[in-house]
Amino acid sequence: MERAFFEVGKALTELRDRRLYRSMRKTFRDYCRDRFGHSRQQSNYLIAAAGVYENLTTNGTQILPTSERQVRPITKLEPEQQWEVWQTAVEEAGGKVPSARVVSDVVQRIMERTKAPNPYGVGEVCQIIAKDNPDLRGKGGNWAIVNHVGEVSCTVTMWDGEYTVRINHLKLLNYLESECQQMQVICDRISRLRENDNLEEAARAVLKHLGELKRPYLTAMEEKLLGLIEKEYEDETSFD
Repeated sequence: MERAFFEVGKALTELRDRRLYRSMRKTFRDYCRDRFGHSRQQSNYLIAAAGVYENLTTNGTQILPTSERQVRPITKLEPEQQWEVWQTAVEEAGGKVPSARVVSDVVQRIMERTKAPNPYGVGEVCQIIAKDNPDLRGKGGNWAIVNHVGEVSCTVTMWDGEYTVRINHLKLLNYLESECQQMQVICDRISRLRENDNLEEAARAVLKHLGELKRPYLTAMEEKLLGLIEKEYEDETSFD
């Protein structure tokens, strides 16, 4: 049972690489959904985890992972780095199987040690990647504007406030400079509204929707809704 995820990952690898799913479904994605009830992404996680497990076994690791989640943070590392991170995580877990959080923390320290340059700049618009970070739960996919750049993290402004986020939890949205400026204007308008303590839940719901936009502009309806909220609270909040 402890290596069940490895067996599943190996089986999925063979199904995918040899296209054995073609006898039942046209695509691997459809096969995974209909046969196992999960997404293609989940299958990819299991396949990648099986590769890590095999690598650790080959290198003589005694304490092995028991779930896919435990090795997800190291699936994109080189084989030697996978082994190094896992061994360090095992030590920090007192010689036991480490949790995904412990493994992720070790990976982060290695990133800091290599001092890879921070790729983000002030004023750029990024997307929040919330995986493996419980502090960002519910914010995955939201846009964020960078207002400070550190060595391995950025301070960003989102629709509901300011956060310090490590660079591995950000994804650059390749907006034009003018589009970044448009997003800054939207962000400023939302921030001024949020300063109002009397903001009703309906208004907050609209602001939350705007904070989850996947584009650098408002539709005509969204502009009307935001303008209506601003007008409703204009006596209580100062708008220039």
